[in-house]
Amino acid sequence: MINDPFARLNLDREVLSVSQLNNRARLLLEDVFSGIWVEGEISNLARPASGHVYFTLKDSQAQVRCALFRQNAARVRQALRDGLAVKVRGKVSLFEGRGDYQLILDAVEPAGDGALRLAFEALKEKLGAEGLFSTERKIALPAHPRRIGIVTSPTGAVIRDIISVFRRRAPQVELNLIPTAVQGREATTQIVRALQRADALGFDALILARGGGSLEDLWCFNEESVARAVAACVTPIVSAVGHETDVSIADFVADVRAPTPSAAAELLAPDSSELVQRLHNLQRRLVLHMQGRLARERLRLEGVSRRLRHPGERLRQQAQRLDDLDMRLRRAFAQRLANQYERLARLDARLAAQHPGRNLAMLRQRLDGLAARLPRAMQGQLRSQRQQLGALAAQLQIVSPLATLGRGYSILLDERGQAVRSAAQTQPGQRLKARLSVGELDVRVEDNHIQPATLSLLD
Repeated sequence: MINDPFARLNLDREVLSVSQLNNRARLLLEDVFSGIWVEGEISNLARPASGHVYFTLKDSQAQVRCALFRQNAARVRQALRDGLAVKVRGKVSLFEGRGDYQLILDAVEPAGDGALRLAFEALKEKLGAEGLFSTERKIALPAHPRRIGIVTSPTGAVIRDIISVFRRRAPQVELNLIPTAVQGREATTQIVRALQRADALGFDALILARGGGSLEDLWCFNEESVARAVAACVTPIVSAVGHETDVSIADFVADVRAPTPSAAAELLAPDSSELVQRLHNLQRRLVLHMQGRLARERLRLEGVSRRLRHPGERLRQQAQRLDDLDMRLRRAFAQRLANQYERLARLDARLAAQHPGRNLAMLRQRLDGLAARLPRAMQGQLRSQRQQLGALAAQLQIVSPLATLGRGYSILLDERGQAVRSAAQTQPGQRLKARLSVGELDVRVEDNHIQPATLSLLD
C-alpha cells in the first residue's frame, strides 16, 4: 500500500480521458482498499442467469453496490435475502463502463437480522400490544362508494392504474387525489398530513397506495407516526403499499390490505356490468312479483263477487238463523233446569243422611256402652295393682334389716343415729344405742379392743 496514493496520478501534467480516469481510479481503489470487511444490510438482491449475485449493502445513512461472482457465490452457505444483515469481505473497485463505485466480494457471513427488520418487528409488536391491529377496530368498506380519496404520489404509475380500474369498472365514482411524497425523508410528514386532510374531507373510503420497492424505499410506511395516522382515520381505509410480497406496518393498521394498488381499486370499484345485470334481475323479479300479485288479487275479487248476495236473501238467512238459535236456547234452558232438579234431589238425600238427631242417637248408644265397660275395667285394674303391690312388699321384706333383727341380731347407733360398723368408730365410755327386733337398749363402751389386722399371704 502506498503512503500517498494521489502522488502518482500526475494530474497537473497529464490530461486524461474518461476511460483512463476510471481505469486509474479502479487501480487506486483496489490498491488502497483491498481485503476489507464491511457490515451492512442487503437490499435489491438480484440473481441473473450468469450465476453472479448483485445487491446493495446499506446502513441507516449510506449504501454501496456489491458484486459476488459465481465462483465466490458458490462458497456462501447462508441463504441471501433482502433485509439480512451481513459482514462481507472484498476490495473496493470501480465498474469502468459506468463509473460506478462498488465492492467486489469474495466472502459473505451473516451478522444477524438487519436493523430495519428489527425496527419493523419491534414497532409491529408494540402497536399489536396496543390493539391497533385488532379486528374489532376494522371498519367495513362501503358497498357502493360515491367519493373516494387517494393518498399517493401524483407522478407515479400507481395513480394511473387506479384511475384505469375505476374508468373500466365504476366510472360514476368520484376520485380525489391527495398528493404526497411516498419515499424519502419528507415522505413521513407529508403522508401524515395527507391522511389527516383526507379524513376531514368526508370521503366514503380512502386508498393509501405506493408501488413496489426495497425495504428502505417503503420505510416511510413503517413509521410509527404514519401507522397512528392510519389508525386515527374514521374513514375506511385500504392500504396498498408495494407488491404482493411487500408488507408494511400500515397494512396491519388499515381496515383492509390490498396486495397491489390495482387490487385496492377493484375492492372499492363496484363493477358496472354486474350492477346493470343485478338491476335487470331485480326488475325481472319485480315484474314477476307484480304479475303474481295481480293474479292473486283478481282471483280474490272473483271470489268476493261470487259471495256477494242480495240483501233480502241475507235477511231471510238471518231470520232462519235467529229461529234456530231460539230453539237451541229453549232446549238448553230445559236441560239446564232438569239438571238443577236432579242435583237438588241428591243434595236433599245427603242432608237427610247428615241429620243431627240421627247423629245424637248414635252417640248416645256409644256412651251407654262405654259406661257399662268402665266399672269392669276399673275393678280389673285394681286387682292387678293389688297383686303387684303384694309382690313388691314380699321382696322388700326379704331385704329389710328388720328381718335380720328378728333372727337375733342388733344394730348399734351412735349419738347422730349413724350405724356403727367398726370398733375403731367408738371410744371407751361412749354411749351407744342398740336397736333390737323389739325395743332398744342404751349401752356404754367399756373397751373397744382394737387389734392390729393380720393379713394372710394366701388371701
